[in-house]
Amino acid sequence: MRAAFRTAIPALLSSSAAAVAAFPPCFSVPRVSPLLLLRSSAFSSAMANHPTPPSSSASPSSSTATAAATLGSSSSFSSSMEKQFEDFRVHLEESGSVRERIRGVVMEMEGAIRLMHSSLLLVHQSLPAPEVLEKARVQIGVLKDLFGRLAEILRESPGQYYRYHGDWRSETQTVVSLLAFLHWLETGSLLTHEEAEKKLGLSVSEFGLDIEDYLIGMKYDLRRVEEVYYDVKIRGLSSGGSTKDQTTTQA
Repeated sequence: MRAAFRTAIPALLSSSAAAVAAFPPCFSVPRVSPLLLLRSSAFSSAMANHPTPPSSSASPSSSTATAAATLGSSSSFSSSMEKQFEDFRVHLEESGSVRERIRGVVMEMEGAIRLMHSSLLLVHQSLPAPEVLEKARVQIGVLKDLFGRLAEILRESPGQYYRYHGDWRSETQTVVSLLAFLHWLETGSLLTHEEAEKKLGLSVSEFGLDIEDYLIGMKYDLRRVEEVYYDVKIRGLSSGGSTKDQTTTQA
């Protein structure tokens, strides 16, 4: 490479001298560096030997095909998203319709509960017990029909019991409390879970009485009994307290 460089320099110098001699005397030709001339010559030969790069612009047919494929994939994605949102909207409407039907039954249940509760309050008055209990039993039949309607609604949505359970849970606990009080007035014993289901016409396999609702209903009823017992005891109104007071007075 050094030998080629040494050979090229005299040739470039002679060609530059000839070019300078060709100019008239009135012109002043600038001095040109031999190294610059060598670089220019090498660059020119390199550009001459370098192939012209192919054009990067695609043909109109390939561009059209690419654009069509892009539009097709975008349209497919948009259609899939629209279908998902449409399914979600239909699901929400169906769920809202079920809740509206349940709410209608629960409102009727609240009315029956109020009537049953007001009937049982009469046991503290001078009315005969059989008449009071008969009025309360009438509402048990009404509640049984209402729970049957709830079971029919939930039968249309299998596996969704606990999804809508909160819509009638509080009313169920109140019903259990009233049934326990009525059962105690009739038999003098506590109401079992099976007996409560039987009174309301519920089935474990389809629409049963949740064990937690039963226990909470019993807890409320027992708490009310404890409060009454405490009031009676603290005022000395119980038979044991009266006997003790009489004994103390006689002594």
